[in-house]
Amino acid sequence: MNPTRRTVLLAGAAAALLPGVPAAAAPREAAASLQPYASYWYPDSLPPGTPGTGITWRSLKAWRAADDPDLALNAASVPLAPRFTPTPASPTACTDQARIQSLVSFGPTSGNPSQGSATADYYALTHWALIDELVFWGGSSGEGLILAPNAPIVDAAHRHGVRVLGNVFLPPAAYGGQLQWTRDLVQRDAAGRCPLAARLVAVAAAYGFDGWFVNAETGGGDAALGRDMQFFMRELKSLAAAHGQRVTWYDSMTVNGNVSWQGALDTQNQPFFLAADDMFVDFRWTPGSLVSSGRLADRLGRSRYELWAGVDVEANGWNASVDWDAIVPTGAPHITSLGFYRPEWTRNHLPADGRAPADFHAADDRFWTGRSLDPSRPDATDRWRAPATVVADRSTVVSVPFASAFNTGHGLRWYEEGRVTSDTPWNHLGLQDRLPSRRWVVRTDGTRPAVNFDFADAWRGGSSVLVDGALDAATTVDVYATRLPVGDDTVLELTHRTDAGAVDVELAVATAEPSAPGATPPYTWLPVDSGDRWQTVTVPLTGLSGTIRSIAVRLTPVDPGRPVRWRLGALAVRAARPGPPAAPTAFRVTAASADQLRFGWQPAPGDVRHYTVHRLLPDGTRRFLGGTCQRAHHVGGLRPEQGERSARFELRSVGELYNASDPVTVHHTW
Repeated sequence: MNPTRRTVLLAGAAAALLPGVPAAAAPREAAASLQPYASYWYPDSLPPGTPGTGITWRSLKAWRAADDPDLALNAASVPLAPRFTPTPASPTACTDQARIQSLVSFGPTSGNPSQGSATADYYALTHWALIDELVFWGGSSGEGLILAPNAPIVDAAHRHGVRVLGNVFLPPAAYGGQLQWTRDLVQRDAAGRCPLAARLVAVAAAYGFDGWFVNAETGGGDAALGRDMQFFMRELKSLAAAHGQRVTWYDSMTVNGNVSWQGALDTQNQPFFLAADDMFVDFRWTPGSLVSSGRLADRLGRSRYELWAGVDVEANGWNASVDWDAIVPTGAPHITSLGFYRPEWTRNHLPADGRAPADFHAADDRFWTGRSLDPSRPDATDRWRAPATVVADRSTVVSVPFASAFNTGHGLRWYEEGRVTSDTPWNHLGLQDRLPSRRWVVRTDGTRPAVNFDFADAWRGGSSVLVDGALDAATTVDVYATRLPVGDDTVLELTHRTDAGAVDVELAVATAEPSAPGATPPYTWLPVDSGDRWQTVTVPLTGLSGTIRSIAVRLTPVDPGRPVRWRLGALAVRAARPGPPAAPTAFRVTAASADQLRFGWQPAPGDVRHYTVHRLLPDGTRRFLGGTCQRAHHVGGLRPEQGERSARFELRSVGELYNASDPVTVHHTW
């Protein structure tokens, strides 16, 4: 990648707390920090000198899962969900053509918390339906070069059917890169194998993510090193494929072992493309080079959509100048796929002082959906060709029971059944629900209201969906594209509230696809009660059969033209209500230090959405401390209440319908 594009990423090591201590450490350690962080390594040899504050230098060659002290906190647990492609929400979106790979830096290389943190200011990506692969971007010569994505990101991505790749970054010499690190990566053992290829596959398997993005940008190599890298890539791909993992090659090193960004698939990088599952084409591409790249991929018996044409949005986001017709022409077959570099611009371009979750989501919707904010009505005058207008959205809502509380994975408070149980801001993408894939399709003959994730109130988690505007006609908001079977006892449950104005509310269910991309599904309308308090209404699907393919809500104003604020808190599709999930076992404090605790437990059998940890206060109040999909959790900022000698903590399993197990408890003496 062009070194001038990385000055921010490679400017230096970030300050952070000390890394976590082993989960099996003594119960109390007086001064150590227990905060766990996402893992990062050098291939083998370490830099000279000593690491900066908060940085730990580690060798991947020396890593073993059995010796990893933070593995329980860093290993993702949500399996990759199957996804399907419904009739596209946008009339201009294409199926089975261009796909999207997104290279995202969620935090610094060092000091990136394993399981969220106490701030809502976070890149809480929600437009998973438009993405095929996400690369956990980062790495620097002063911290580490090989990054394993943290578990919450993988869990959220997998819930939406998106693969996540770790990053192998060998930086240019101008940014501290050492050719020895490249040689370390491709070294062979006495048997002629590449031990680091096996180690990368073992890390991805242990941590639960889906493969690696290999970016070799350290110049100065020769043809022998080029051959060694080709051998390494072939072995990495072979080992990865055996574990269901994938490998992306970045257009940087060429066959002669030096670095020369081609901006194309050509003879200089063809062997690396053939040794990988796909290739990210450097930003130097031209319309002609992409055409020739696609043709070469065709001749090689590979899909041209295994080429990600790089689109750099780090500096300018949707204001970036992009020759869209060179990649995804309108009305003609797409040339290659799209590779977005640093779309977290949607968060980073906002003023840091007072940056709120709603501001981020407004910007992110603009990036992914386009200026119209409605994929079914794309704005033809928008210079930014938004992904939702190009690529068909996908969904993973395929089985019953299904439920969502529209939790985006961060918030200003934590809510449980409409009540605040923690007033601390937070982020944890592993707690993110499966979210609507087409945001926001609004169908009305009147004035279109605003539809957004809102953080001022919620039924469960940190957010709800708010419809806000002066409704002057019936308004339908598409919520989910699904493939849910309908049985005799299937019901929909809607949790909602009217904050202002008065509306008649109906659930809309379609058991057939719309007639064309962007068209309205053939909905059946099911009236529900409404009021000014949170209420959950159960609606039988009497008379319907087959498969639910779309779910929506329709709001009809009682007083047309008057302001309306209506809030969607949760939605569920179920048959008979299941019993609560089994409780976890062996709940214990594994380490304690000052105001921090680490907890561990044995997972509950059966299906569990996630686990929650609460503190039971002396007055009987339950305070939410955190949730996770893992079998371990870290909590900081703890203090004894007045007169309290020991604290009581409760752990619960939470099922797909948010039904919780009985608590298991542990006490900690201050």
